[in-house]
Amino acid sequence: MSVSSTTAVRRPPRPGRSRPGRRQDAGWALVLLAPATVGLFLFYLWPAAETLYESFTTSGPFGGHTWTGLDNYRQLVHDPELRQAFVNTLWYTLIALLGVPISLVLAVLLAKPGRRFVTTYRVLMFLPAVTMPAAIAIVWKWLFHHDYGLINIGLAKVGIHGPYWLSDPHTALVAVAMVGMWAGIGYGVIIMMAGLQSISPHYYEAAEIDGAGPVRRFFAITVPLMSPTIFFMTVLTVISTLQMFDLIYVMIGSSNPALPQTRTVLYFFYEHTFNQNDRGYGSAIAFSLLAVVVLVTAVQFALQKRWVHYE
Repeated sequence: MSVSSTTAVRRPPRPGRSRPGRRQDAGWALVLLAPATVGLFLFYLWPAAETLYESFTTSGPFGGHTWTGLDNYRQLVHDPELRQAFVNTLWYTLIALLGVPISLVLAVLLAKPGRRFVTTYRVLMFLPAVTMPAAIAIVWKWLFHHDYGLINIGLAKVGIHGPYWLSDPHTALVAVAMVGMWAGIGYGVIIMMAGLQSISPHYYEAAEIDGAGPVRRFFAITVPLMSPTIFFMTVLTVISTLQMFDLIYVMIGSSNPALPQTRTVLYFFYEHTFNQNDRGYGSAIAFSLLAVVVLVTAVQFALQKRWVHYE
């Protein structure tokens, strides 16, 4: 018995929700996403678009904008103070990157079982990460004070005359950068300890059987297997340091003779936008910094293929 080819074959209905049910789910999804979407638009996308527009304008003394095209960006290229600010920011970034290997070493030391007071050490290490940058800057500004700062008092005990740490152009940048690195080590230690937990102890057991010492195990096992975490911390450190502002504003101030050698790009943006009310040029500075951050991050992701190892 043959079945005609024109006979319609009824297929069983596919499992799943009905069309009204799917529409209801989509409606609830839109309702739940609306607060985050509206907040993203109001507090991020719209200000960014407005800043981009203002970067092509010049602000008047009593408000208003005048379209000037690429004049602000041409001024950026020939501004020696901005070039110096970029150089200062680069030095801050290089010094801050020293905190990444320091965080890894401290994390390895704190992750070893059997150490006494390890919980206390972890809490003390993480305290700077939850402290306001302004509070950190005030405390360290007092510590670096030439006359009554504890650092110079300690140096005087061993016969060393301490310098004017925050007003000497030769020491101010290094002093502020070291404070920034110190403030970020606690967060780096927590991230590194989380990465160490993903390494199987069998690697260390096999290496110990082969006669590898602690230093050999660190460089042959820990560093390669921690390279994704190290890469993550490197990207975060570079992005945060390129936007450094709080420590400079509190520790150096606006009338410090060392300001030209310590001013960052974001501080340069603050001076032109709020002190000089040149919002057009300040907006151009902000987008130039954004371009640098995107470029540096893209280079880091391109180079990570050469040294980052994933299991």
